[in-house]
Formats: sequence, C-alpha cells, structure tokens
Amino acid sequence: MERVVVAGAGLAGLQAVIALRGQGYSGELVLVGAEPHPPYNRPPLSKAVLLGDADDPTLPFDAAALKVDVRLDTTATDLREGELDTDAGTLAYDGLVIATGAEPVRLPGDGAIYLRTRDDAVALRSRLQAGERVIVVGAGWIGAEVATAAARHGCRVTVLEQAATPVTHALPAEVGRHFAPWYAAAGVELLCGQRVAAVRPDGVDLADGRRLSASLVVVGVGVRPATSWLEGSGLALDHGVAVGPDLLTSWPAVVAAGDVTARWSPRYATRIRGEHWDDALRAPAVAAATLLGRDETYDPVPYVWSEQFGRFVQYAGHPAASDRIVWRGDPDRDPSWSAFWLTGDDRLTALIAVGRPRDLVQGRRLADRGVRVDAELLTDPAVSVQATVAGLAG
Repeated sequence: MERVVVAGAGLAGLQAVIALRGQGYSGELVLVGAEPHPPYNRPPLSKAVLLGDADDPTLPFDAAALKVDVRLDTTATDLREGELDTDAGTLAYDGLVIATGAEPVRLPGDGAIYLRTRDDAVALRSRLQAGERVIVVGAGWIGAEVATAAARHGCRVTVLEQAATPVTHALPAEVGRHFAPWYAAAGVELLCGQRVAAVRPDGVDLADGRRLSASLVVVGVGVRPATSWLEGSGLALDHGVAVGPDLLTSWPAVVAAGDVTARWSPRYATRIRGEHWDDALRAPAVAAATLLGRDETYDPVPYVWSEQFGRFVQYAGHPAASDRIVWRGDPDRDPSWSAFWLTGDDRLTALIAVGRPRDLVQGRRLADRGVRVDAELLTDPAVSVQATVAGLAG
C-alpha cells in the first residue's frame, strides 16, 4: 500500500497511526480530523476539564516522528472504493481506517448544550457558575458526571431521567436504583420517569405538558456512531460501521475502529457497540494488523468507568437477560460494593464495582476466561474474586 488514510483524529485515529508505524508500515500516511485541535482524550472532558482540575486533554503526538500528514479542520463527506471525499477535496487511498467516532443524540428544540468535543467542555465549564439553575437531561454515565461538576461549582442542579432508575442503558433497575441516593447526597435533584419533549435555551418542555425553567440545559442521553457521511456509499452499516472480529468492513482494505463501529463478537454472538475509551485505545492495533494482512482479532470483555459524586464506578462484561446477580457488600449501607452477573452454571459474565477496583480487575479476567466461580464465596468481600475459582473446573 502506497497511501493509508485515517479518517478521524481522535484517540482511535491516533492509535491507528501509531500502530501502523509500529507494525512496519512505511508508506504515505494521512490523518484527517474534523476538529481544529490535535488528537485529545475525551474522558477528561466530563471529569477533570468540567471540574476545573485540568485544561489540556491533548494526547502526546509527534507528527514529524510518525511521518504523518495531519489535516485538521477537515471533515469526511463521502466514500467510494479508493477515494475519500472531504470538504477540502478528495483523497485517494490504498488502505483506509474509519475512526470518525460518535455524535450526541439530540432532542427536539434548540438552546441545549451537548458535551462531546473539547470546545463543548470549555464552553460548558464557563457557564457553570454558583447559583445557576442547571437542568441535565439523562442520568447515564455522562449525565451523572455533568451533574457532579455542576454541583461542585455551586449550581442548583436537576437531573431528568426518562426511565425509573439511573443508567438504564447499561444496568437493570435492581442495580441502577442504588445510584439514585448519590444524587440527593450531593445536593442534586433527580427526577425519574420524566420524558423531555423539547429543550429550550431557558428550560425544557416535558411530555406531560409541564415546563421547567433553567438558565442552562445540558443533554446527555447517549451517542450514535458518526456514519451519516457513509450513507449511500454501499459500505455495510448496522447501527455503526459493520465489522468482523478482525475489524475489516464489507470493503477490502477498509477497516474501522472506535466508537463508529458495530463489531461482531464471537464471544457473545452479537454485534457490540463499544462507545468507550477502552475500545478506542485497544482496537486500532488490530485494525492496523488487518490492514497490513495479518491475522488478528479483537473480541475483549467490554469495559467502561465513570467518576460521579465522589465515587469510582467500573463496569465490565455483557450480561444476558437470564443471568442472575449476586452482591458483594450492601449497596444500601456500604460505601464500596460490587455486583456480579452469573450464568446458570455460575460463570461470570459481567460485574460492576463501586470503589472496589481490585474486584473489577480480577472479575474482568474471570469473565474473559469464562470460568466457573463459587457464588457463595463471591459474596464475601474478605475473599478475593480470583480466589472464588479455587478448586473449580473451568
């Protein structure tokens, strides 16, 4: 291949560039990014940047050393086999990495802030002033982190959630309900079962006809893969760019990585939408290997973390509806606790750990291996998660 183009200059795009060079690719390399900023980390945007603990999430990046032609403020607009159209012209390619990420799900109406980019975070932080009335729509990972920052800045915060409990996109109600008391303890009003019909610059309209006023509305109800520019191209899409475990798309010499993908997982026999930092960090190495003709696959146990209301929350795995949950610690009483999803034969499929990072690390390894555990031992916080497999057959 004489020229490889990487579409998307976020973490996944940067990691693809690093991986290609690290795996021996010596041809022309072009990195195209829609934003004017060099590659940066997104997790700090809703955490350290909003809190005021950090200003610069820029990733270490030496374009000269990597011999990459960086074209920022350049948006991919269309795709044909061998050609990538951008708003600055057409780029021919022999190999292509699609890493255009995701974009926020938007609600009807105007005037709300959607947190996705570095500029979004800086603009939002400037408006989080003591005494301001802030409405956050969505009690998922991002909504909780925005509420945390707003409360820390002295804002009067209300979080509106359509579901009955927080984090329903990832957690069942029996787990998510334990997140609800954290809001009140932080001085944040949480209103569940509230569907927002429209957002306005000065508040929101609820589906039941009520209108709530605020000086600032922030929406965090999820993201969707940034694939609108690929519609009509003929490339296979399935709630994201459809890729196999090798991250190859339906076209030869075109791979995809990061938030934009919907990857087939042999482990779970379904498509996985990663949408998290861990995928953007790790998947590009496999995408690069596939592009260079090597036989590698990417099929990890999914992982995400959140920092909200003074708690470190980690979640890993992909539970099935039939799995049962066992608890390690009492969420109603203990400051730190974990919950584990087990199959009928006591194999660990997923876990959530609140303030228990060791549980997460060990549990994620067991989920990856698919081994059986002793469910009774697992409920004892004094026993390491790893020790619960002692004497059991895998």
